[in-house]
Amino acid sequence: MTKLSVQLFTMRSIDDDAEMLDSVKAVGFEFVELYGAKLSRGSALATLLSERGLQATGAHVALADLTDEFGAVVENAQAFNISSLFVPSVPVPQRAMPAEGWRELGKKLALLSDKLSAYGMTLGYHNHNWDLHLKDGDKTALDLVFEAAGSAPVQWEADIAWLTRGGVDPIVWLKRHSSRLAAAHVKDLAPQGQNEEEAGWADVGAGVLDWKVLWPEAVANGAKVMVVEHDKPLNPTATIANSFRYLQENLR
Repeated sequence: MTKLSVQLFTMRSIDDDAEMLDSVKAVGFEFVELYGAKLSRGSALATLLSERGLQATGAHVALADLTDEFGAVVENAQAFNISSLFVPSVPVPQRAMPAEGWRELGKKLALLSDKLSAYGMTLGYHNHNWDLHLKDGDKTALDLVFEAAGSAPVQWEADIAWLTRGGVDPIVWLKRHSSRLAAAHVKDLAPQGQNEEEAGWADVGAGVLDWKVLWPEAVANGAKVMVVEHDKPLNPTATIANSFRYLQENLR
């Protein structure tokens, strides 16, 4: 069964963890996806989740943390009983790197995924629009990452709204890398020129993306977890409540 989760990055403006999780629980979510700062809270945050009957489906973790603090990352992931980790992005200076840099990233992810497998964990990559820039003929940066990863079980968390912002058809891309697809981010884009104070994002169902088509396509192509997210909400609790309600009424 597909799990509906929420990325806690959406709620980052709520400083108090207990208050944040109470808001998530009150909306109706049962699952959350962590980001680096929350993953590093380890057992302290895991206890708060457990007290509210919430479970973590996975976590974003910086490549630098996986490289330099591998043991701590594994220990924290074990505290939450999660097995799915995703590198959310490359640092800003690397986003325009040439083809070879993206190939090296793919190789590094492959090595780390093999290393994590010894702990029963998987590693994946989460895309943005810059991952769709052409780097070698008709191959994008994301293509090169997955190509260089070879047979290693590097997974993909497809951010469908960022795919759209990258100028590609998300359905084509969900099929293109379906063998690696494990999860998808569920968020929406406001009509052109609207919601500029929220960087052009919208609550799920209030934007231009057709989630009645995109949700089943993501699931059919391998996504086991669908994660609600908004990159810059003015009212995060209202945003996740609106998104949850739309998905419950239309897609669950």
